[in-house]
Amino acid sequence: MPMQPQAAGGGRKINAQVAIIVSAVVAIALIIGGGVWYAGSSDDGGKDDTAGSSGGTGGDGGTDQKGGDGGKASGAEEKAPSDPASKVLFQVPMPAVTKEDDSVVVSGSWLTDKVYAKSGIAEVNGYDPAKGSKKWTIKLDGPVCAVTRHVTDDDKTVIIHQPAMPTKAEPSHGCTQVAVLDLDAGKKVWTKSAGEGPISFDNVTISGDTVAAGSSDGGVAFDIAKGDILWSPKAADSCYDAGYGGGEKLVAVRKCGSYDARQLNIQTIDPKSGKVITEYKMAKGIEYAGVVSTNPLVVAADVGDSAGDGSGISDFFSIDNKTGKLLTRISAPGDQFAARCDSITKTESCNGLAAGNGKLYIATEEHESGGESYSRTNEVVAFDLTTGKQTGQRADSGEEYTITPLRMDGGNVIAYKRPPYDKGGQVVSIDGTTFKQTTLLENPATEAVRDVESSMSPDYSELIYSQGRLFMSQVYASEPTSADEKEYLAIGFGTSG
Repeated sequence: MPMQPQAAGGGRKINAQVAIIVSAVVAIALIIGGGVWYAGSSDDGGKDDTAGSSGGTGGDGGTDQKGGDGGKASGAEEKAPSDPASKVLFQVPMPAVTKEDDSVVVSGSWLTDKVYAKSGIAEVNGYDPAKGSKKWTIKLDGPVCAVTRHVTDDDKTVIIHQPAMPTKAEPSHGCTQVAVLDLDAGKKVWTKSAGEGPISFDNVTISGDTVAAGSSDGGVAFDIAKGDILWSPKAADSCYDAGYGGGEKLVAVRKCGSYDARQLNIQTIDPKSGKVITEYKMAKGIEYAGVVSTNPLVVAADVGDSAGDGSGISDFFSIDNKTGKLLTRISAPGDQFAARCDSITKTESCNGLAAGNGKLYIATEEHESGGESYSRTNEVVAFDLTTGKQTGQRADSGEEYTITPLRMDGGNVIAYKRPPYDKGGQVVSIDGTTFKQTTLLENPATEAVRDVESSMSPDYSELIYSQGRLFMSQVYASEPTSADEKEYLAIGFGTSG
C-alpha cells in the first residue's frame, strides 16, 4: 500500500526532550429538536434498513494499509459485494499474560495482499488473511512499544520494542530498539538503536525510504533498506523533534522552549536530508499536537487544555504543505465531536476522523435520535479544509449504531458502524460527493460473535478493512477477569464476494 512520503526543509538538529503537538480546525454543533444541525465557522489562520437516513442507507487514523490511496478525489478501490453478509474467518486467542505483567502492549496490525500481521507478546505473527492459519512468527527481545500503521509499497513496516522482557526488578528496559519488518517474508530486515544510553523512542513512522523515530531526546532518521542513520541527534540544540507523521509526506512536530513557554513548529521535511521545506509556528503555550494527515496536512491540538474530555482535541489546523501557511482553524468541542488523539507521545494516534478530498470528516458524539424510541445515534460530518466551514453534508449512523470514519478510499470515506446489542457491526463506504452510504460488510448477529466484536471498540482497538474483509484487534493483552471468560486478540470477518 502506498506510503505517504513527505518532503522537508532546513537541517534537523536533535536534542534531549519530549513531546508532540498540533492544532486543528473548526466545527459547531447545535442540538435542535429531535435532530442535530451543524453550522461551520471559518477561522483564519447483514443488511439493516434502519442503519441510515439522509445520505443513503448502509451499515482508526485513516489507515495507510492496502486498500486506500490517501485521499485523492477519485480512485476508490472498495466495491460493494453482491451480498454484504460476512462470516467469521478466524479468531486469534489472547496470549497468556502473567499476574506480574498485568497487561502487555500488543499494538500493531497490518494487512498486505498476502498476510494479516498482528503483534503478540514480544513477537509479531503473520496469518493467512482468508483462513487465519499462521504463516510466520518474528520473535522480539522484548514487548512492542510503538508502531506505525504505514506499510511501504513492498510491504515493509517498522516497530519499536524493548531490548529485553520486563522483570519485577526492572519493569521496563526502555523502548530503544527500532526494527523494520518484511511482512510478506515474515523476517526482520534490521534492528537498530541510536544515541548514548541509547535513546528510548516514543513513536515511529515511515515516509518514502525513511524511518523516523521521535522522543524526548529528539528524532532520528534511518534508511529503511539498511538501517543507516540519515540524521543524528545534536545535544546542543534547544529544540527537538518530539514526533513524526509519515505516509505521503514526512511531517515533524518540533518542540522548542520550556514547558511554561512552549513553541510547537509543524514542519514538512525532506525524508532523506531532514531539510525543512515548510514550517508553521503554532501559538505559544500549546504543549502537544497530533498529526491527523500529512497530505493534506492536518494537525490536532488541545488548545489551552480546553477539551476537558480526554480526547486531546479542541481544534484542528489545516496547513498548506507548499507554503506552511495556515489555511483554516476548526474548532471541535469535545462534547460535540468524537475524534480522539493520543498526542502526548504518539504523534500519529488519531481516531474517529479522516482527511482527504479537500475535507476533514469527523464523527459527532452520540445524541438522542429524537424518535419515539429515545435511541442514540451519531453522524459523520465534513469540513472544508480551505474555508473551515461545514459542507452541510452528513452521514447518519442509524438508530442505535455509532459511525466512525476509518480511512479514505480515494474520494470516499470508509467507516465502521458499531452495532446495537442485537445486531452485527457494519462497514460502509460514504460517497465523498453525495454522502450516500453503501454497505460493504455486515457481521453476524449471533451472541458469541457480538461478544467478541463489542470488546473491540474503534476508539481503543485497531480496525482494518480492505476488499471485503474486516480485521479487528486489541492493543493490550491482559489476564482474563474469570477462568471461564474467553478473550481474543484479533478476529477476522469476510464476505463471500
